Amino acid sequence: MTDDSPRDEAAPADRPERFAYFGPEGTFTEAALLTLPEARRGVREPFSTVPMALDAVRRGDADAAMVPLENSVEGPVPTTVDELADGDVLLITDEVLLPVEFSLLVRPGTAIEDIKSICTHPHAHAQCRRWLARTLPHAQVTTGTSTAGAAMAVADATSGFDAAIAAPIAGERYGLVAAARSIADRPGAVTRFVLARPPGPPVPRTGFDRTSLMAYLTDDHPGALLEFLTEFAVRGVNLTLIQSRPTGDGFGRYRFWIDCEGHVADARVGEALLGLRRICPDIRFLGSYPRADHGRTEIRRGTHDNDFAEASAWLHAIRSGHDL
Repeated sequence: MTDDSPRDEAAPADRPERFAYFGPEGTFTEAALLTLPEARRGVREPFSTVPMALDAVRRGDADAAMVPLENSVEGPVPTTVDELADGDVLLITDEVLLPVEFSLLVRPGTAIEDIKSICTHPHAHAQCRRWLARTLPHAQVTTGTSTAGAAMAVADATSGFDAAIAAPIAGERYGLVAAARSIADRPGAVTRFVLARPPGPPVPRTGFDRTSLMAYLTDDHPGALLEFLTEFAVRGVNLTLIQSRPTGDGFGRYRFWIDCEGHVADARVGEALLGLRRICPDIRFLGSYPRADHGRTEIRRGTHDNDFAEASAWLHAIRSGHDL
């Protein structure tokens, strides 16, 4: 990251950066945040909901917020998608891909056969449902706001919960031990987290970037979504995610979260956004930022920056009467 990036300018030199995250302590979100060197050096504060973490940045109480965006098993996280679309504009400047490993956490001395009640997050429950059916078919499962909150509850012997399904880091935070490890039904699940900051110039392009935006389908007609997609396809821009979300203004009114390969500074991505803006006046740009997997984009013939520049020069020559 270069010295002129918003991340470097976010906090005055006389204080460390402040990072909000979806908490409490011991969540996968905290583990994702701790993968960033600047977050390990800064001040970290947990918030009980995703909107509260993002609003801390909007109020100026935090310089950035780490929130979960997408899971490889459960898909996008609706609360995060909607909050980034509806609240005051924030820009994504980083993403983290975190392998998700679930443990069955208990108080020391609790045997697995003694577990009658389990607390966890709905996504965690969904990803461990078959394991639970095989191993603890008679246990009652209660879901709450976070896996770390479940671990915190189990740490209190008066809570009525015998076990929590949570990240291993939660066991370390709350003095619990693992009665079973790696209990997810699909090994290798990954959650994508994003770091959101106040509006500013996008971080510089790296060559392995992703661009996110929200486009609103304000004119519902046959082929409207196809028009959206065509603007990217004809310029060789690959979409990595597209999800429809209701606007809340009535049935049949939708907005689309779109992730695409490339940076807004790339000619092909910039041209695609220009084309989309002409047919869709309501777009929220959510950032261009490095891909966590560092995967390089395959750029098709005719869609390199110099291809767009050469075509523009050719058209200018024609218009000025000097055909090349």
